[in-house]
Amino acid sequence: MASRVLVLISGNGSNLQALIDASRANPSTLDASIIHVISNKKAAYGLKRAANAGISSTYHSLLAYKKENPNNPQEARQAYDADLAKLILAQTPDLVVCAGWMHILSPTALEPLKEAGVDIINLHPALPGQFDGANAIERAYEAFQRGEITKTGIMIHHVIAAVDKGAPIIVREIEMIKGESLEDLENRIHAIEHVEIVNGTRMALEERGKNKQTSA
Repeated sequence: MASRVLVLISGNGSNLQALIDASRANPSTLDASIIHVISNKKAAYGLKRAANAGISSTYHSLLAYKKENPNNPQEARQAYDADLAKLILAQTPDLVVCAGWMHILSPTALEPLKEAGVDIINLHPALPGQFDGANAIERAYEAFQRGEITKTGIMIHHVIAAVDKGAPIIVREIEMIKGESLEDLENRIHAIEHVEIVNGTRMALEERGKNKQTSA
């Protein structure tokens, strides 16, 4: 039976599309079913991609929690993450893939998933330890202009509470090109992401299968 994958998005959803296409093309490419999509942005085009593919989705807004608790943003965030975990677990996925998900997952979200045996991975457009957090491509581009680096990359990694610090599953180096625009670098990186998000998801599911056999 195909593994159940839930995808978290915040924007265009091109990596989500790569996962949908791969899951429907050939089981040897990705033997998985994309069962649900959650977005923290109402206008995320990825929600339309999910609808076009007949995949159910949920919009889960942090703003609503901040309005309910305007004087304590930390408490609002904890409540948001607790409900996010419940939304995820209600779909009974085997794996959660953060594909352009622009919200840091706190232990309040991660611990219930771990307890339920749900694995979670993330795509990050930088090499391990190089540009953790947001705007990684822009920061790499600026560092190259200053002569500080000659390459950047992407990684697919396990998610832990520390941002972009989980064990890598895939690391791909990408050489910087002199005179290249930021937009061209972004396009090159996105093209590689669309391949590696599929490979990383497949590898995470294979690793999960092996771990299950070992513990059985």
